[in-house]
Amino acid sequence: MAMELLRTLLAGLLLLHLAGSSPPPAPVVCARGTSDCTVTNAYGSFLDRATCRAANVVYPRTEAELVAAVAAAAAAKRKLKVATRYSHSFPKLACPGGRDGTIISTLRLNGTVSLDVAARLITVESGVVLQDLLRAAAAAGLALPHSPYWSGVTVGGLLATGAHGSSLWGKGGAVHEHVVGLRIVTPAPASRGFAVVRELGDGHPDLAAAKVSLGVLGVVSQVTLALQPLFKRSVTFVERDDADLEDQVAEWGHLHEFGDVAWQPGRGKVVYRQDDRVDVSSPGDGVNDHLVLRPTPALGRVEAMRAEELLEENGTDIARCEAAEAGQLQPQPQPPHGFTNDGEVFTGYPVVGYQHRMQATGSCIDSPEDGLLTSCKWDPRLGATFIYNTAISVPLHKAAAFVADVKRLRDLNPRAFCSLDARGGLLARYIRASSAHLGKPEDAVDFDLAYYRSYTAGAPRAHADVIDELEQMALRKYGGLPHWGKNRNFAFDSAVGRYPKAGEFLEVKGRYDPDGLFSSEWSDQVLGINGTSPSVDKEGCAMEGLCVCSDDSHCAPERGYLCRPGKVYREARVCSSSFPPAAGALRDEL
Repeated sequence: MAMELLRTLLAGLLLLHLAGSSPPPAPVVCARGTSDCTVTNAYGSFLDRATCRAANVVYPRTEAELVAAVAAAAAAKRKLKVATRYSHSFPKLACPGGRDGTIISTLRLNGTVSLDVAARLITVESGVVLQDLLRAAAAAGLALPHSPYWSGVTVGGLLATGAHGSSLWGKGGAVHEHVVGLRIVTPAPASRGFAVVRELGDGHPDLAAAKVSLGVLGVVSQVTLALQPLFKRSVTFVERDDADLEDQVAEWGHLHEFGDVAWQPGRGKVVYRQDDRVDVSSPGDGVNDHLVLRPTPALGRVEAMRAEELLEENGTDIARCEAAEAGQLQPQPQPPHGFTNDGEVFTGYPVVGYQHRMQATGSCIDSPEDGLLTSCKWDPRLGATFIYNTAISVPLHKAAAFVADVKRLRDLNPRAFCSLDARGGLLARYIRASSAHLGKPEDAVDFDLAYYRSYTAGAPRAHADVIDELEQMALRKYGGLPHWGKNRNFAFDSAVGRYPKAGEFLEVKGRYDPDGLFSSEWSDQVLGINGTSPSVDKEGCAMEGLCVCSDDSHCAPERGYLCRPGKVYREARVCSSSFPPAAGALRDEL
């Protein structure tokens, strides 16, 4: 039955791939016009599962309208938050708190302001989607050298969270390192009309705060980015076993300008991405169209989701691993990993193509509307895949030791990693030390992982203790830092204190928004303001990643989950099942 469902889904994918795709739903929905609104993210749920409300939403089309929107809210002393087109952040960055706040959507601030080919500069409004920026630059023979892999983020959104690609070369893979100016609208005293536009050029001391701001300084209106002459990239994927990954994990980023490493610990396999710049005259017209970011058929989606729920909550390790190998949880990554040599067919490595067609992908937002026959895989309207997404940057010089510890954890029970492997395992990307106050303070390897989340609050996840130990190990033993737009609550606890220039950021915040109109309870907790913490101390909190357990009540003792030390990193505290290991092994054999 499961294999038949899989064949149906794959057939549907092949038939519908070229037909179209319904774009994701709007993150802001209002009961009465633009009033009495709720705001969510692309996945339909924030980490605490709470409903976020706002009194109203505004959709400015120009900078003047944006100034007017900020001024109106500032005059009324209403809280403000910015919502992007698709709202891809997991944390509550777009939630003003309470019911009386105002949401400013950048949906219609989506134009190119100027493009100076000679100076290699492009200025865009903050609501411009990444894929449109890349195409505009390419049409002028220019390229943005680095970007995230998902092309559906907006320029303002990706800057707010410090989004990045993968590179240790030059300025590194973070987009904000290529920002040379921006205009930001902030609250102001009544004598100045309640709102002002601040223009921050290259070299302005406040630019280091504004280009990774978590949205707490104001609303970015326009961004100017430095471009490079259009070039091509040559990509080859090589699969090996993980025996020497400790030796390779830091070195790979030095060997290849855009290289990354995808590690499936349970399988003991690593896929190394050899990705380098080549001259624009090199033959090839390759395209990156990653499977996970393509349109996904609605057919069978709810059934597949329910099957995964049953496996996670009641299945055996053997059943989960068989489902993972069969591609029932997610199609297994296979060569050519979504790349084609001409936009249609893969004929072999290397795949060579123009930068803007290789660096990011997202065809599920770039196809004609098809009435919800297909959509992005995570679309909550269609029984979406429901996941957590963790990304933690481990200092480069500690990456090998972290990999060794994860191997020790894996070796205790390789089957515990099957579900994680099914979603790609750990993707290692490279980041250089940043010039931004809230950018990474040192060269690092960013380990990104996605894993199952139940639609039922507090429901157990198979081997959740393993994932939780891995995350705590990265954060606490190895001094890792969480991605601002991903991760669960506990990952942000005390994180801001590890940014050497956090104090300088907060000084700018105090000047730009002294009344904290763009701040919320969540952002204050993440920034450690007044000693607050994003961790939530309540029954069952550790089951959802809202806290690190310190008491059995933080787990689910009624279901046999108790707070216990980690297996390799003993300082970790995780919710482990009290089901006897021997009995569990016997159940698997049966």
